[in-house]
Amino acid sequence: MRAQVDVLIVGAGPTGLALGIDLARRGVDALVVERAGGLFPGSRGKGIQPRTMEVFDDLGVLDAILAAGESSPVGMIWQDGRRMGEHRMFDPAETAEDSPYTGPWMVPQWRTQEILFTRLEELGGAVAFGRDVVGLRRDGDGVTAHFATGPDVRARYAVAADGGRSAVRRAVGIGMTGETVDPNPMLVADVRISGLDRDNWHIFPPGGPDGESEGFLAICPLAGTEDFQAVAQFPAGTSVDLSLDGIRKVVAARSHLAPDDVTEVRWASDFRPRAALADRFRAGRVFLAGDAAHVHSPAGGQGLNTSVQDAYNLGWKLGAVLRDGADPALLDTYEEERRRVAADMLGLSTSVHRGEVRRGEATAQLGLGYRDSTLTAETRTAPGPLHAGDRAPDGTLDGVRLFDAFRGPHWTLVAVGTEAPEDHLPGCVHVVHGEAQQAYGTGLFLVRPDGYVGWAGDSASGQLGNYLMRLGPRR
Repeated sequence: MRAQVDVLIVGAGPTGLALGIDLARRGVDALVVERAGGLFPGSRGKGIQPRTMEVFDDLGVLDAILAAGESSPVGMIWQDGRRMGEHRMFDPAETAEDSPYTGPWMVPQWRTQEILFTRLEELGGAVAFGRDVVGLRRDGDGVTAHFATGPDVRARYAVAADGGRSAVRRAVGIGMTGETVDPNPMLVADVRISGLDRDNWHIFPPGGPDGESEGFLAICPLAGTEDFQAVAQFPAGTSVDLSLDGIRKVVAARSHLAPDDVTEVRWASDFRPRAALADRFRAGRVFLAGDAAHVHSPAGGQGLNTSVQDAYNLGWKLGAVLRDGADPALLDTYEEERRRVAADMLGLSTSVHRGEVRRGEATAQLGLGYRDSTLTAETRTAPGPLHAGDRAPDGTLDGVRLFDAFRGPHWTLVAVGTEAPEDHLPGCVHVVHGEAQQAYGTGLFLVRPDGYVGWAGDSASGQLGNYLMRLGPRR
């Protein structure tokens, strides 16, 4: 437990761990603290969207994520103990060269966190468990965190990644504005069940075998385990019983399964679906990320994915300021870019929950970008298919796979059908070039460390250098 660090990350969920990985690979001295005694034990956020798969590729955990999961199983509708037909939970998508991952990829959240934790330790990072933040003292030079037990920690910056009830958010006085998405409480539990195959996502509509049960039941196999995730909805005002007997009663009332077919409850929780957005994502040297900044309905699988991408956006900017000498004003763009995205994803999650939008292209998050950001500079007179601010697609240039070229904490200059000014570029700007290709058209594209085009031009002509001096890497 170090007394002083560059960045203190509060919360060892997917957000905090992903940020810890990104900072560790940049040589930033960061510490993750977690109030619990260990990693989160439940399956809750199990759907990893295609854009997050691309992030995980860059962070060095994709192979482990692929090995731990599987594609979403086909839904199976049941009625009176009979299979009534398949139900596609997600609109199908085909793999393309510019978008190699078609999601979502199903991995229990606890397993995703184990993989991220292992990667963090590989990079020399650490998590201090059992450290409950009870107060913050802020000044112009940094933040001092006070804990329920143990010594204080002093940091130049702090990041609240401690969930929807964030103690850090409350400590810095940032409010949240939200709404109840659904007044009906929900049960989510990791269970062992006999009598169901693992090839389908089993769906039991309201009615049940006796025609009297209320609310739906869905039971999904969890990849790489013997467990299923059970989700059930209850009428407003119901007190949800999380015990083994309580869950057995729900399963038996809403399906053809017997109570004893539920052999074990490994984790269980209840919640009321809501959507909420923090009024700000920053208070001085304290940043909010993940559920501390935005709380989603689980429908559509946007919460974990938006949260990891918060970390991915913030990590390179903290690294640029703390290690590369970038202007600290760069950190202002975190809220500018991510709060709008979070608001959009909250609206999407709510629409999916209410059945207004199908899971598919929108929930994949591949279309998100930062065209309106102050970090974005589009200097071409006639932009092609790819615009500054867009996600940089995958592809192949002169035998080099672009995602391979992007992987790492550097910037990448992609020269497509035009000359690349390789001289006078900072050492951490890598260059890849080739002939025109469909996803890019022609031009120069400076790809940020988080995989978005920051600057685009027909030629360098001084403008690229000016962009790098203003916002980019110094080394």
